[in-house]
Formats: sequence, C-alpha cells, structure tokens
Amino acid sequence: GAMSAEETELGYVHAINRADLVRLASLMTENHVFVDSDGSTVAARGPVIDAWTRFFAMVPRYAVDVRERFSAGSTVVLVGIAEGGPAGPGRWSVPAAWRAVVEGGQVAVWQVFVNPEPILAALGGRPVGDP
Repeated sequence: GAMSAEETELGYVHAINRADLVRLASLMTENHVFVDSDGSTVAARGPVIDAWTRFFAMVPRYAVDVRERFSAGSTVVLVGIAEGGPAGPGRWSVPAAWRAVVEGGQVAVWQVFVNPEPILAALGGRPVGDP
C-alpha cells in the first residue's frame, strides 16, 4: 500500500543523511517547496535538487538526527539536532526542527527551523547580522 506520511518522511531523512540526491528527488513532488530558516523558499524539484547539491558540497557529512516526531494528517514535525562537518572537534551540531508536508507518498514541503549562526561560523563565514 501507500507509505504513511511518517514512512515517507523517514525515507526523506535517510536520503538527506546519505546525501542521496537521486533518492531525494524521487521522494519530492514535482512542485516541492523548500523553506529555509529565514523564510526564503526554493520552489520546484529541479531548483531544490540544485540547492541540495550546493548545500551538500558546502556542508560535508550533514545529518538530521531526529529525537522526536509528531504527525497530524499529512504533516510531520521533527525535533532534533542538525550536524555536519568532519568527525572530531571540527564537527558542529545545533538544535533544529523540520516540518514535512506529505502528498501521495512524496514530500511536498520541507521546512527547516535552525539557527544558522553556528553553521556559518563552522564554515568560516560570519554570523548573520554581523556588519
């Protein structure tokens, strides 16, 4: 039968954690929308896959570590930790949450809630808001 919203989201997280762009694309609706922490969006499967491609290149070994999940109908909210970087002292981790809206066994919306400052700092960038 069709996958539940939670099963679909589990597959999506697994694909993110393996940086598996082919699997990610297969689990996205054609009109998929990615919503970043600042509320900015990337719309449609192709542009979103391009964005993930750049992100995975920039953030080595990115991982979504889900500690809790809550679902209501087609929406699943995940609470946990986002982490990335090399193993050891250079690795960063920050509390994060994600919201997935599932349609017909694919993810239609993937929204990220995370403070980007520790990530930017780890990447050698400046925290958001610095002059």
